[in-house]
Amino acid sequence: MKNVRLILTVLLFFAVNVLVAQNITITGTVTDAGTGEPLPFASVVLKGTQTGVSTDIDGKYTINAPGNGVLTFSSIGYQAVDVTINNRTVVNAAITSTAIALEDVMVVAYGTAKKESFTGSAQVVKSEKLEKRTVANVTKALDGMAPGVQTTSGSGQPGAGASVVIRGFGSMSASTSPLYVVDGIPYDGAINAINPNDIESITMIKDASAGALYGARGANGVVMITTKKGQESKLSVNFKGNWGVASRAIPKYETLDAYEWTEDVYYMFKNRNIANGVPSSLAGPQALQDMATGAEKIFGSTQQYNPFSKNATELIDHSTGRIVPGTTLLWNEDWLDNATAKMPLRQEYQMAVTGGNSNTNYMFSLGYLNEEGLVKTTAFERFSGRANVDTRVNNWFKTGLNVNFAGNTSNSTTLGATSSSSSAYSNVFYSAMLMAPIYPLYLKDASGNTVYDENGKAKYDWGEDRPAGASAGWNPLANLEEDKYLSVSDNLSGRTFLEFGGLKEGALKGLRFVVNMGFDYAMSKSRTYWNPYFGNGNSTNGLLGIADGRTFSYTFNQILYWDRTFGDHHLDLMAGHELYKYNYQYLYGEKTGFPFGGLFELDAATTISNVSSYTNNYAIESYFSRLNYDFNDKYYFSASFRRDGTSRFNKNVRWGNFWSVGASWRISQESFMKNLDWLNNMTLKASYGVQGNDNIGSLYAWQAFYSLQPVLPGCDCYFTRECRSQVGKE
Repeated sequence: MKNVRLILTVLLFFAVNVLVAQNITITGTVTDAGTGEPLPFASVVLKGTQTGVSTDIDGKYTINAPGNGVLTFSSIGYQAVDVTINNRTVVNAAITSTAIALEDVMVVAYGTAKKESFTGSAQVVKSEKLEKRTVANVTKALDGMAPGVQTTSGSGQPGAGASVVIRGFGSMSASTSPLYVVDGIPYDGAINAINPNDIESITMIKDASAGALYGARGANGVVMITTKKGQESKLSVNFKGNWGVASRAIPKYETLDAYEWTEDVYYMFKNRNIANGVPSSLAGPQALQDMATGAEKIFGSTQQYNPFSKNATELIDHSTGRIVPGTTLLWNEDWLDNATAKMPLRQEYQMAVTGGNSNTNYMFSLGYLNEEGLVKTTAFERFSGRANVDTRVNNWFKTGLNVNFAGNTSNSTTLGATSSSSSAYSNVFYSAMLMAPIYPLYLKDASGNTVYDENGKAKYDWGEDRPAGASAGWNPLANLEEDKYLSVSDNLSGRTFLEFGGLKEGALKGLRFVVNMGFDYAMSKSRTYWNPYFGNGNSTNGLLGIADGRTFSYTFNQILYWDRTFGDHHLDLMAGHELYKYNYQYLYGEKTGFPFGGLFELDAATTISNVSSYTNNYAIESYFSRLNYDFNDKYYFSASFRRDGTSRFNKNVRWGNFWSVGASWRISQESFMKNLDWLNNMTLKASYGVQGNDNIGSLYAWQAFYSLQPVLPGCDCYFTRECRSQVGKE
């Protein structure tokens, strides 16, 4: 018995010593093999287990592991390395970067590509360039950024965007606007709901070879916006504040003053009299009489618009044709100067929090913008926030979420004769530039002094006694202050993905399956108010129209990727399915007949003048694929195919096929070009593709509806197709 106890004691002693020997404390440093710099937040995992740690800010780590185990060192953008412990207590590792320089990578349809391997035509605008443009709407930042991309600035309203046309107009009747894609998902929100400070890059796809994968919506080009993400680094907090003022880009035109204008009008009347047979000696006095009391009554029926210190019939020295010396002005009010703001303020604040480690990165941002317009009372205000988080749960599963919210408020002025403005006279630039300099903005008494109300506010002159052609009954500055064109919108966008695969070895190496889901949701309210006293709403005792709009769209796709390299051969395959749905609901109410001004709700008015509502639905289902091949990083070939079915067309012609092929030759990689130090890259490209445009102006053109507007009942409408070929060099 004693022998058995002795044997058991010895065995237990050795077992404990073996267990102790198996677990040792290991320390070390992880560095970049290229630079020797320490790598913070790198992953150190005991191979075959879930045991692991991350390096600190100095790249150092400590882990307990068996002396005969293997440690796997990895980090985002680096090649994983396995190192055998061999009972060492200090194990250092240098890992090699596999990341391509960011300036060499571009976002393309359903993925990314190196610039030198891309067979199509696209232009990338990085955040460094966007930050140099102080804009509220990112489309304004594209001016002059890319060849073949034409931008038109638009109205100048704060927050308004530019019209973007890529490589000319592709249709005379269908839409010519490009498709906007944000973080891989077609975007239906307001462009000004995207804070330009949150944008990492913009890729403008310009040819069919690059855009055919967007099928029925890609014919006018594609603008792909990629927002910023967190990086593998310690927590970083950045704050930026901008203040500035705006001014006219083009100086105001030189116009006639009151003296010059009156003299010109005098000559016009005098010459007309001479043409009608009045003797020259009498034509001048008769001209002044016609100006004062004739049919035109230039100075009003009681000469209340005579700004001079002399009577209208005594203004001109007929021997010189000039106003009598010593005549002074009772008032001198420049309409355009009074309607435009002096140095309107623009203020913007942005805070961003970024960071991450080898498994998770994050970016959170908050922004505020308040931009006053050059025209008085116009302004744009935006509150925005974004959260972008990506995480790798393990070596075969990755997920992420990107959410953006923006609340926009805009106060505008109507520009031109549209259904919402009733008259071009309410356009301040139209009225002010054409208004004769003798007519005052504010009501004057007999001595030419401004008349004030009981609150001490100057009264506007609505010009009801002005002659024809002088905007009788209108005052654009008063319209700016008394009428309202307000709009408010809340925009919420979300993008999320689930990625399976991405293994670096084994039978499934290079295989990835990605599920993407994205939505855009917007609630908007616009309010148009015309005061009951003068201007647009004078004849109806005021008008108020309120429009509510609700937009919701989503895109759901499932994509399979396979990317492998066999010696000098590189093959990249992609196949996927996508469903897109869009819904828009609209409600409008309009009433007239207000007891007095300053009432901005429908209940205050008496007469219903317009009520309408409608709902729009639109859907696209798609199947798509792509093949990319290159040999020795020198010869490239690509092909893509997409089949779209869209609800805009009759079921018999609902489906369309879109495809492209492209090839390129990197001449600079040939041996006979290697010694040319002055040449970085030279590529010869050729491509051909077929794109579509289903935006023909109606969602239901093929259906028969009861409507007061023309329809095409039973019409088999077809895709607008566009075939493009390109040969070029870079």
